[in-house]
Amino acid sequence: MIRIRKMELEEYRKIKEIDRSEQINLIYVNQGDSIVEQPAGHECPTWNQAELKELEERFQYELKHGGLAIGAFDGEKLAGFGVLAHRLRGPDNDRIQVDLMYVSRAYRRQGIGSRIIQLLSDEARHRGAKYLYISSTETESAVQFYHSCGSKLTRDKDPDLFEKEPHDIHMIIAL
Repeated sequence: MIRIRKMELEEYRKIKEIDRSEQINLIYVNQGDSIVEQPAGHECPTWNQAELKELEERFQYELKHGGLAIGAFDGEKLAGFGVLAHRLRGPDNDRIQVDLMYVSRAYRRQGIGSRIIQLLSDEARHRGAKYLYISSTETESAVQFYHSCGSKLTRDKDPDLFEKEPHDIHMIIAL
């Protein structure tokens, strides 16, 4: 049975338990104020050590500064997690970023990601946000997941996040 709960700072090392691998058949590419489909056809492996270290550092940074992590656990094993960033952003200071969001391959399409997004949304609303801001990887699975959670493309891309990840698909979810 999957148990969803708040994660603590010292649990950052559990991120390595996530299998982010997937077969990517389609990606989306930004084209003006819309996105277009592009065939991909490759297997995306799980993280290498450098990528894992960066994720652990982001997790720790956000939690040390007031962010929130929600984890889905199958016993003691981390099956999925999401991190709500620590600060409001956007032109009206009314958006909070979902900084990290992953569900292990074996646990996808079971509602775990949706439950995590709902809890992050509740917390964002509690912190005064009107929107979740998502800078999503361009894969079909990620973009379709966020669309199923109510996301819409944003024309108001956060300049810092867009500079960091210009190929990401930038979306918001109204709270």
